[in-house]
Amino acid sequence: MHLSASKYTALVKAEAKRLGFDVCGISKAGFLEEEAPRLEKWLNNNMHGQMDYMANYFDKRLDPRLLVDDAKSVISLLLNYYPEQKQNADAPKISKYAYGDDYHEVIKSKLKEFLNTLTENIGEINGRAFVDSAPVLDKAWAKKSGLGWTGKHSNLINKEHGSFYFIAELIIDVELEYDGPINDYCGTCTKCIDACPTDAIIAPYVVDGSKCISYLTIELKENIPAEFKNKMDSWAFGCDVCQDVCPWNRFSTPHSEPLFNNKNGMLDYSEKEWNEVTEEVFGKLFKNSAIKRTKFKGLRRNLQFIKP
Repeated sequence: MHLSASKYTALVKAEAKRLGFDVCGISKAGFLEEEAPRLEKWLNNNMHGQMDYMANYFDKRLDPRLLVDDAKSVISLLLNYYPEQKQNADAPKISKYAYGDDYHEVIKSKLKEFLNTLTENIGEINGRAFVDSAPVLDKAWAKKSGLGWTGKHSNLINKEHGSFYFIAELIIDVELEYDGPINDYCGTCTKCIDACPTDAIIAPYVVDGSKCISYLTIELKENIPAEFKNKMDSWAFGCDVCQDVCPWNRFSTPHSEPLFNNKNGMLDYSEKEWNEVTEEVFGKLFKNSAIKRTKFKGLRRNLQFIKP
């Protein structure tokens, strides 16, 4: 078994590289003991706001063997999205991950190809691909497999690349060679905590999701609470503040995925143009974009709320 585990691990790492993933790490599938009490406390304190889905499938979130029968390995993958392009500095701000095509679709097609390659080379395997769309604690698995450490802003930080990347997983019923976690290199730095416009990072490594600008502009379906007026730092979709100030992101380099480049011209939009976007234009402009998640109504609400 050891020989095949070694051979299959080499195949996994090589295929990850071929498909354009920046980093790949592997963990043994099992119950996430450390995360269980942390997740329970976070949910009990209602830090998920209206993200009810976070409370669903609690057991599955903590054990991938409940998602894939006889799961043995969790393959964690990072894909850089740090853009070379810059947004018009006077416009309402859009999170960098949403400049190009919807990452769910881009990464799903890569993972489908990944699974096909594994099946061709290993034989019939039981496996599932995940991109931020099912009850998988992706940051916990990425950390467990040594792709980085959890920063005080709760995002995963990679020593070589920083934190501007997507995390994806393949959970398969094949035994592989496993990587281990690395150290936390945040040290005494509190830049992310100090810079958060809404004080959402309530303690090192603890984010109150219901106060986070990303939550307020995307997940929240009601009106944004008045207490956040003049605290939104002009963000109309998502927020990058805690990552922008992180010293580790001085190592960020532009991605090499053409589908993450902006092609619809929205980065050049002025504030006036953003406020003139109609529902019809919204539908065409963001058809293949993550921005469609907030819907036209949500974007209008956000633009109105961040006006001085």
